Amino acid sequence: MTHSEFVASYARGELKIEIDPRGAGRFLSARLLLPLVAMPVLGAGVALALIGWIYSGLVVIALGFVVPRLIKRSAPQFLLRDALHDAAVYDELTRANVLRVQKVLNSDQ
Repeated sequence: MTHSEFVASYARGELKIEIDPRGAGRFLSARLLLPLVAMPVLGAGVALALIGWIYSGLVVIALGFVVPRLIKRSAPQFLLRDALHDAAVYDELTRANVLRVQKVLNSDQ
């Protein structure tokens, strides 16, 4: 199915879309380079804690752990929106088998 057919069918409600949550999390993590962003944030939190700003450092460390997990949890919604707007993302997601699309025969389902 081409991207234009995908967008048109989605707008009409004729598709059953399945997004693998774990695959979506891995895909988005790699695309946003989350490990490369999280490491300096965690390092900054440790540095703050070591220089005496213990509570501020602990908050930054907590954010370094929590924010990437929240992003990964929301990955299916982000990727569906991106797939609807960008043909390259749609192609990449379908090739990676993260996004699976099936036409629904009846719109009642």
